[in-house]
Amino acid sequence: AAAQRRMAPEQRAMRRSSRRAGEPRRASVLILLFPGNRAAKTEAGLTFALIQRTTNPHDRHSGQISLPGGAQEPGETVIETALRETREELGVMSPVQILGTLTCLYILHSDFEVRPVVGYVPEHPQWQPDAAEVVEVIECPLAWLLDDDRKVVEHWTLDGQTRRVPWYDVQGRKVWGATAMMLSEFEHRLKYVLASNG
Repeated sequence: AAAQRRMAPEQRAMRRSSRRAGEPRRASVLILLFPGNRAAKTEAGLTFALIQRTTNPHDRHSGQISLPGGAQEPGETVIETALRETREELGVMSPVQILGTLTCLYILHSDFEVRPVVGYVPEHPQWQPDAAEVVEVIECPLAWLLDDDRKVVEHWTLDGQTRRVPWYDVQGRKVWGATAMMLSEFEHRLKYVLASNG
């Protein structure tokens, strides 16, 4: 939670209100690690995929940069959801080695509880994005998460209030909100492992 909070917009709710009726909807996303493509505009080394979603006037999160993923269907595990959504959105059909999961993150406006899943494929995926959902696949070298120069803080007007908003600069794009919070936890877990291994 502390790692998530480092990249959270100011005054963002971290938990679901006990006064809210019912249960939150469940979802999961996939941080898919793969070898960087030397022919692309990214550096070599482990890389992960972000997507820019299509614009939908009925979706508060449309047009944003996010991790592939979506709502859990009846009978699915969080891992099955993350893999299915990644296949549907990006066309990734290769077997994915699951490395683990991160802390659930609550999304206030949509009343979703999202579980990030971390996976790996040994070869660069052949992207086949679903044009109805994905405008662009953005390849982000893992090293960028560890680069403090790529973390920016601005003050934005959100819900009628001026708030401090931290974000990751990924090829000039602003990765913020829930996606930045999940990546922040992943970043700090990586730093812990790297420090432990000298």
